[in-house]
Amino acid sequence: MAGSTFGTLFKVTTWGESHGMGVGAVVDGCPAGLALCEEDIQKYLDRRRPGQNRYTTKRSETDRVQILSGVFEGKTTGTPISLIVPNEDQHTKDYSNLKDVYRPGHADLGFDAKYGFRDYRGGGRSSGRETIGRVAAGAIAAKVLLEKGIQVQAYVSSVGPIQCDPSRYEETHLAERLAGSSLQMPDPDAEEKARVYLDECMKAGDSSGGVVTCVVTGMPAGIGEPVFDKLDALLGQAVFSIGAVKGVEIGDGFAAARARGSWNNDAYGCNDPAQHLACPCGEEPRNQEPYKTTNHAGGILGGMSDGSTIRIRAAFKPTPSIQALQHALGKDKKVHDLEIRGRHDPLIAPRAAVVVECMTAITILDLLMRNQSARLENLI
Repeated sequence: MAGSTFGTLFKVTTWGESHGMGVGAVVDGCPAGLALCEEDIQKYLDRRRPGQNRYTTKRSETDRVQILSGVFEGKTTGTPISLIVPNEDQHTKDYSNLKDVYRPGHADLGFDAKYGFRDYRGGGRSSGRETIGRVAAGAIAAKVLLEKGIQVQAYVSSVGPIQCDPSRYEETHLAERLAGSSLQMPDPDAEEKARVYLDECMKAGDSSGGVVTCVVTGMPAGIGEPVFDKLDALLGQAVFSIGAVKGVEIGDGFAAARARGSWNNDAYGCNDPAQHLACPCGEEPRNQEPYKTTNHAGGILGGMSDGSTIRIRAAFKPTPSIQALQHALGKDKKVHDLEIRGRHDPLIAPRAAVVVECMTAITILDLLMRNQSARLENLI
């Protein structure tokens, strides 16, 4: 199978299946000298771990990561970092009735058409459990970025028709707002309404979609390539590669198509302490550096970062594995009644937020490293 590797200099390969012995990743290109231990990675994996509340699958996994290589005496060595998370709670029998049918909303038919074979136990490589490798690798990327003052944070901004009100929270203090939030929503009022909505969905044996917003602060300007490897293009590829993502927006996204240029253009100013100028859009520019008075572009212009906050939104479809009766095409070319058993999330977005965060971190770090070749003075 091709296509399990992402990145150019900071390169990540994920491996494993939902009901195999385990899942994991190999990270190649991490600079030597980064202080790294398993707990640095574990705190990210804990955010996507199943079985933590009634709105996640009841699959009971500790998701304990083991570092097999690439770290010595608490620091990265510059060699490939191999990571493994064993699978502990596979219930393969829950999927026995799916062996000869194509589940609605899943990749079953596509897998069969491509390979003439599919792993029906929880979806195999198409399972959401594949994202463990992404999160483990992204935790490393995020730690490198923090060394450079760049922070990546994702949260759930809507569940079904329920949307967070941005006036109720500040994106600069997301960590405190998300602590203890089972739906990873920074707006408590919206979360309470989302709980009621999800309870209705679950009672009907149904599921819900949601939107994850990811913000990147501390970004320098000029990261990304101006033609094919644009920062927004690669972020789109990275986030779209997450299962169940059906739409990605940068900045105002599709709303920009309804705007006028006079409103959509982001004007620049220059922070001047002598004149006591402040940035109206809430950014925190360094002294004497440009800032934007608005940020409709979401921190990216011409395929390169512009120095302001990068803002990405990812739309996740409803979980396709639902308890309600469905109709499924079988390999016998007949339509069958299907009741999906097993343990499934009624909503993907809360556990997927950290996946969006980590894929964003991987993409930005890779382009940050590639940017070292942009100027002669950057070369040794």
